[in-house]
Amino acid sequence: MRFVHIPGQVEVKRVLVQSVERNHVAHAQLFRGAEGSAALALALAYATFLNCESREPGDQDSCGRCPACQKTDKLVHPDLNFILPVTTTKAVPKDAVSSKFAADWRAFVLENPYRGLNDWMQHIGAENKQGSISKEESLQLLRLVSLKAFEGQFKIVVIWLPELMHPAASNAVLKLLEEPPAATVFLLVSYAPEQLLPTIISRVQPVVVRPLSEPEITDFLHDEHQVPEVKARQIAQIADGNLGAALAARETSAADNNYFDFFTEWMRLCFQDNFKVVLEKSDEFQKMGRENQKEFLHYSLSLLRKVLLFGIDTQLVPHLPANEQQFVSRFSRFVTMRNADQLTKELNDAHYHVERNANPRMVFVDTSLRVAELLKMAS
Repeated sequence: MRFVHIPGQVEVKRVLVQSVERNHVAHAQLFRGAEGSAALALALAYATFLNCESREPGDQDSCGRCPACQKTDKLVHPDLNFILPVTTTKAVPKDAVSSKFAADWRAFVLENPYRGLNDWMQHIGAENKQGSISKEESLQLLRLVSLKAFEGQFKIVVIWLPELMHPAASNAVLKLLEEPPAATVFLLVSYAPEQLLPTIISRVQPVVVRPLSEPEITDFLHDEHQVPEVKARQIAQIADGNLGAALAARETSAADNNYFDFFTEWMRLCFQDNFKVVLEKSDEFQKMGRENQKEFLHYSLSLLRKVLLFGIDTQLVPHLPANEQQFVSRFSRFVTMRNADQLTKELNDAHYHVERNANPRMVFVDTSLRVAELLKMAS
């Protein structure tokens, strides 16, 4: 993983690179971001940069060619260590610690480094069990950091989701942060840093990872994963900044469904009370299939939110494609504070009923009738 592989986050990358150039590498850093953010990816790219053997002054990224980079890319570098939330599984029926899940973790991260805890639990076959970083892990951690770096300049310990640490593990980490071993860098990656001990927070350097914008996700899907632009834009809008969800959706989202055109035509028919054609559209809706019906309704809610925000302040909805900009501008006259809550409720209710196997054609027609009434409230 290198910085160039991660979309956006220009300022964060610059600060991380400068910390190495200036020899101001903090011994403990907290990469804090929402689930699905680039927090883990940035920590891995930083770890690669720290131990790159061919790094020259002025380089803005690791080389990707030296033995250290190649090993780190595969997550097998002997000086790159991981502490993770785990639990007992069929494969590991007792004494669950991170080291026993090393192969699973490598496969999980290399496939998609932007996923969250639930994805990880499903990946290791945890069923309904909750993952945690156990007190036994603290003993493993103490043994781990007592060793010197094998090959690299730094021994790096990545603690993924430290908010799930058992109190004993938290205290062990705190002690290490208070008396850090030489040439050891702790990279904590947290999706809920407010749950960490205040004493841990006070001893780490924060690295704030902002959510990715829709254009950043769209470009990443289109340029790096060859997702068609229309589909990439739809996925980005539904993902709401969660790149992990966007990458997962690229395989399941229908390529031939243009949600934007379908939604704008639907709203026009509702406003015109053209229910003869609405009935025809309900057939199209039914043919989408249940997962795409749910995805379309999610997309509709996202687009509706943009319409409302545009009506409040046009600066709240920047960087829209021309066709969306035109629609949002015109439709904002009919989505106001008077009806926005109810419109949102109707679309949420439709999603709820479709999810629970209600007849999609009936759901679509019923929602259309209610939306038609609500649109008249603002006209």
